[in-house]
Amino acid sequence: MTTAMMEVERRAEPANGMRPPPRRLTERQHRRDNSFALKNWRVRTRLLALILLPTAIAVILGGLRVVDSASRASEFGQVAKAADLVAAVDILGHELQLERDLVARFVAVGRRNSDMLNNIHTHQEAVNAAADQVRVRLAAARDSFGEIAQQDLNRIETRLNELKSLRDTVLETQLPPLPTIDKYQDFIADLLRVYDTSVEGVTDEGLSATLKALGSLAREKEEVSKQRALLSVGLARDRFDPSELDAFTAAKSRQDSEHAAFLAEASPAERQQYNDIVTGQLIDRSEFFRARALALTANRLPLRNLDGHGSEEERWFDAVSSKVDLSEQVLEAMTKSIVNRAGVLRDDARTVAIANVTLVVAVLVLVLIITLIMARSLVRPLRRLRGEALEIAGHRLPGLVKQLRESDTQDRAPEVNPIGVDSTDEVGEVARAFDEVHREAVRLAGEEARLRSNINAMFVNLSRRSQTLVERQITLIDGLEQGEQDEQRLGNLFKLDHLATRMRRNSENLLVLAGQEPARRWTQPVELTDVVRAALSEVEGYERVMLSLPSDVAIVGQAVNDVIHLMAELVENALSFSSRDTKVMVSGNRIDGGGMMVAITDAGIGMTPEEIGTANYRLAHPPTVDVSVSRRMGLFVVARLALRNGIRVQLRPHDTGGLTAMILLPESLLSVPAYAGQGYSGPPAPVTSQPWAPQPEPFNAFTSAPFTSPFSTGSGAPLHTGPLSAMSTGAVNPMSSGPMTPGPFTSGAFNSGAFNSGAFNPDAFNSGTFNSGSFASGSFVSGPSTPPPGLGSAMPPTGMRPRTRRLGQDLEAATGPLPAIRNPRLEREEEYLPIYASIESAWFRKSPEVNTWSSPERDTGWQTAAQVAQQPSWEGNTGSGLPKRVPKANLVPGSADLGRSPQPQAPQQQQQQQQQPMPMPMPVRSPDRARNLLSGFQQGVRRGRAEISGTQNREETTP
Repeated sequence: MTTAMMEVERRAEPANGMRPPPRRLTERQHRRDNSFALKNWRVRTRLLALILLPTAIAVILGGLRVVDSASRASEFGQVAKAADLVAAVDILGHELQLERDLVARFVAVGRRNSDMLNNIHTHQEAVNAAADQVRVRLAAARDSFGEIAQQDLNRIETRLNELKSLRDTVLETQLPPLPTIDKYQDFIADLLRVYDTSVEGVTDEGLSATLKALGSLAREKEEVSKQRALLSVGLARDRFDPSELDAFTAAKSRQDSEHAAFLAEASPAERQQYNDIVTGQLIDRSEFFRARALALTANRLPLRNLDGHGSEEERWFDAVSSKVDLSEQVLEAMTKSIVNRAGVLRDDARTVAIANVTLVVAVLVLVLIITLIMARSLVRPLRRLRGEALEIAGHRLPGLVKQLRESDTQDRAPEVNPIGVDSTDEVGEVARAFDEVHREAVRLAGEEARLRSNINAMFVNLSRRSQTLVERQITLIDGLEQGEQDEQRLGNLFKLDHLATRMRRNSENLLVLAGQEPARRWTQPVELTDVVRAALSEVEGYERVMLSLPSDVAIVGQAVNDVIHLMAELVENALSFSSRDTKVMVSGNRIDGGGMMVAITDAGIGMTPEEIGTANYRLAHPPTVDVSVSRRMGLFVVARLALRNGIRVQLRPHDTGGLTAMILLPESLLSVPAYAGQGYSGPPAPVTSQPWAPQPEPFNAFTSAPFTSPFSTGSGAPLHTGPLSAMSTGAVNPMSSGPMTPGPFTSGAFNSGAFNSGAFNPDAFNSGTFNSGSFASGSFVSGPSTPPPGLGSAMPPTGMRPRTRRLGQDLEAATGPLPAIRNPRLEREEEYLPIYASIESAWFRKSPEVNTWSSPERDTGWQTAAQVAQQPSWEGNTGSGLPKRVPKANLVPGSADLGRSPQPQAPQQQQQQQQQPMPMPMPVRSPDRARNLLSGFQQGVRRGRAEISGTQNREETTP
């Protein structure tokens, strides 16, 4: 249960900066590596595998049958197309054979018989028509043949295109009869290759045998037709040339060979069909003429009187043509039977394929329906259990834990809605067990929330009690300071007062730790310079801090305390981790997108990039309160205060070493400063609401990093530590009191894309260097360089001490003697020293009058002080530029005992003094203490001049 609560805490606060334990990451990696193991399969996957495995085997087998049937159907369809092409080629070959024989007779008689020529032209029309049919069938059946057969088809197409040129050659030239026959024979031979091509790829044995027999019969008919042409040429010349005789006998031999092949491949029905058709008297006569011609040629006799009746040439041609025509009838009948059989086989194959597909689909649908029904009964409860469990673990339970943590203590834990699985099987039992775990987690979260609330209440009570004691201590120290005249004891009292102020800030840290708001707030804006000075009054070593802040920016009253607290923590961090002989620069300027950018730059030991990333992540995502917060209280307080007021804080390495803390104050926290003449508007008011505070927006400028770097150990501890060798920006370059370069605004610290979310313009961070005029002179003074028009008191008439009271008091007593310096070279009588501007307060500047509430009984003294400050009494300047003071001329009525040192006064002043109550007597100040104070003030003035002019004095002054 403890492990479950740790996981709930981690999910409830993803921004607490804590990474999951390494062991958990190892387990996740192990699960990813073994994701294909059977034990890691989902239940739905296992069910599907269990049911679909045999189904897949059945589907594969059925698919093979479907593929085979579809393949056979496609094959027979291609055979049918090939048979159509064979039929067209057969007709073209038959007509072309007759044209060849007629042309051979015409060439044998010397191309002088016009009747023969007319007969040839008439027959060529039939040949052209058959050629057109072949072209059509070629285009339709081209996809039915393979790559090798495609070459034969291309050759036939080429022959068809060359038919006209062939005719021109044999009819218009003196080409002899035998070459004429050979040219036609080449054409016909290419046509006959289609018979052999159509047999390729046919798996049906009967259909394949018929196609082979068809090819043999077509070649036999070609040889008979060739014999007809050769013997017609011999009869026209009464003799055979030797080449013609050889061609005649070779044709006879090939005829007999092809006839034997036909008889071997043809079926009995096909052989019987051939014997029934190719028979008759003309067939016998053609055989007699052929045998008689060979006998006469063998006896070297002329080819005459083959049968002793009439024109032997015509009789021979007619007899052989009868056999050729009858053979063509057999070919046409066989081709038609091939087409019919291929169509029947194709239809049968398609029927089988459709039946197989139907069967496979029916089985698959049935299996899927059964699988779906069975799987849903198991998977739906599991899915609902998983979904609601993830919803509880990822959203509902963390949200409930967060609600319990942020709300007041509840007597009873919230009700837990059970998971919507009402079955009684194992899944339902798991759901009920998870409900029990959920209830126990909610109960533990409620107890933890109550415990946390009690701890916060303890923090608040302890802090309030400590604050009360510290305030009483500060009040007592103030009284001791006012009456103390010994220089050494007064310095110790100042140090004690400073430590008490830091103790008060530590108590306020506890309030921030407990999530409490400040008890009281300012009601009027306070100038940013005074806010920073108030922050400096709460840190040790504030004299090392140099300011370069604009004078026209103020912080709204309700955010003053938080901004002072935040800057005090950051300045203390910079002072703690930088050398005592270096300076810490606090500079700022307006940005284009609205708001104010304040940079706190030190030349300390710096931090590693990993530590900077870790600190920035914690600044953007404040962690929950745990034991680590007590060791890093400064970081936690800065993050909480920034989140409360919509401020953004980021640490960046400096180019010359050390760190730069960039503070982005939103426009909603800025206001116009209230200058002198307006008067004090009253004490801080109790906290009610914060309509001015902007809503914190996501700040995703940082990435997660391991949180191993040490941080603040309390209110007085730093935000960063680390060895000197771990610096990220090189060696430390101590800052001197002389001229300085604007470190945080010239190193491109704003070009990294930080602060790119929220209500501010991100382009403002790419604006480069902040143009502060004080950078050029090397002096970081705040306030105008011209004397103010008047001075007025701004101390609130209340028991609460402003945070800026320590800045203008006896620096020598608090920090030791100042270094001796000589006077600058140029001194003028009416010169307004910049040292005045560096210590003047926003309450002593004139601003437009605004309507504020006032108390007539208490404001009389302050109004009189303002009038006196506007027209001070003085007697010129000394040689060093200091004003000559008229004793007791500028005293506030009621602030000193005038009777102790009677002086002549005007009647108006006497009347005013009589109206004031008698003040408390001032303590007697010894001459030595007055001399020390004046000497320290003079040394401070000289040091300020020396810092501005850049001169250094190595001489030591004498008292």
